[in-house]
Amino acid sequence: MSTTAQITEIPTGTWTLDPVHSSVGFAITHSGVMTFRGSFKELAATLVDGRLEGTVKVASVVVDDENLAGHLQTPDFFDAEQYPELRFSSKAIERDGNRVSIDGELTLRGVTKPVELSGAATGPITDGYGNQRLGIDLETTINRRDYGINWAADLPSGEPMLADDVVITANLALVQA
Repeated sequence: MSTTAQITEIPTGTWTLDPVHSSVGFAITHSGVMTFRGSFKELAATLVDGRLEGTVKVASVVVDDENLAGHLQTPDFFDAEQYPELRFSSKAIERDGNRVSIDGELTLRGVTKPVELSGAATGPITDGYGNQRLGIDLETTINRRDYGINWAADLPSGEPMLADDVVITANLALVQA
């Protein structure tokens, strides 16, 4: 009979992002009835002795409409020319079994605000190639207006076309360096 110890700590050492198996995305209610989703192709992250830091390149935003992808680069939204990256830096990480809570700061459009990410951590485990891997799936909700993303249009009913709340997700596969 084998037993598996419950891991309750974030591992120490240096862990780097496996970009092929990782993603960062966002979701926002559009037209009052649907969820619009986007993601970023270029991301980086490290976990070093319990401190998680990551960035995404705004120019790498992926959405299903090329014109909308261009509009997201403008000052109406991300303002990629002036603010080419989104950045996260943790202050504290708590883990209880597979549950994880991370307090940190998100910088978007030059505005830095405290955020709490929560989700699940899996591992570390040894993969098929002998590498130690850790998976962390995180989510937080921010108000886009807190970061200066104020673009607005009203529907014929007077309701806003875009909600203010944006859900940000990060699914990180980390490999021990």
